[in-house]
Amino acid sequence: MTGKDIPGLEEARDTIPAGTKINVTFLGNEDLDMRVAAAKAVADMGFVPVPHISARRLSSQGQLEEFLGRLQEVGATDHVFAVGGDPAEPEGPYPDSLSVIRSGILQQYGVKEVSIAGYPEGHPDIPADVLWRHLEDKSAALKEQGLDAVILTQFAFDTDPVTAWIQAVRDRGIDTEIRIGTPGPAGVKRLIGFARRFGVGANAMIVKKYGFSLTNLMGTAGPDRFVTDLAALLAQNPASGNVRLHFYTFGGLLATSKWAGEYVAARS
Repeated sequence: MTGKDIPGLEEARDTIPAGTKINVTFLGNEDLDMRVAAAKAVADMGFVPVPHISARRLSSQGQLEEFLGRLQEVGATDHVFAVGGDPAEPEGPYPDSLSVIRSGILQQYGVKEVSIAGYPEGHPDIPADVLWRHLEDKSAALKEQGLDAVILTQFAFDTDPVTAWIQAVRDRGIDTEIRIGTPGPAGVKRLIGFARRFGVGANAMIVKKYGFSLTNLMGTAGPDRFVTDLAALLAQNPASGNVRLHFYTFGGLLATSKWAGEYVAARS
């Protein structure tokens, strides 16, 4: 959710299991009060807030500490997601999430678990070898500091690069929990727009595998086929380890939570 999504969370709260992790984004067009209010709302409704820390958007160490201090006041620092962020040039002393982790500041404000980014289909602006080096360095730094880790991935439409990437993570000796980014049900045109924005593969063959067509942009699509196929592939490879889902709620919190509940009910 974003800082603006508190009404959407209120609407969806009865369809989301208590204790569910809900990430709160760190967008350039939102301010400190909005981010903290959203994290507080998540906690107050019985869920687990995972506020984002966008390293390149932080103008100073003081801004990072102010953010963490405010989050700690509302009980929202146990879990955070440390990510580099969008700006081409850092606005302050943190060029990437690794520099935030290595600062040692997170523990001072009660952080216990840090989510870090994973990119099964790569990143449009970062070479693959750099992505792998940073994933290894961040995993090692968190382990050294005694912090729990989760790898939270960019969303995907195709199970093939996802399962290959999971295997590559495990081959590097990283046994961290992985949460695979999964688009919740949304309009096809909206999903394609997000895919293009974030450099996710969305050609005709891939989206057909996911379950919708580029020739019908007026419809909606859900992740039924993707989730079912991914579960089957992971079941065939126990070495995949602890793999879960993280939903990107492009179609709204309520639509996503309803879909998840119906999917589980249909298979129980």
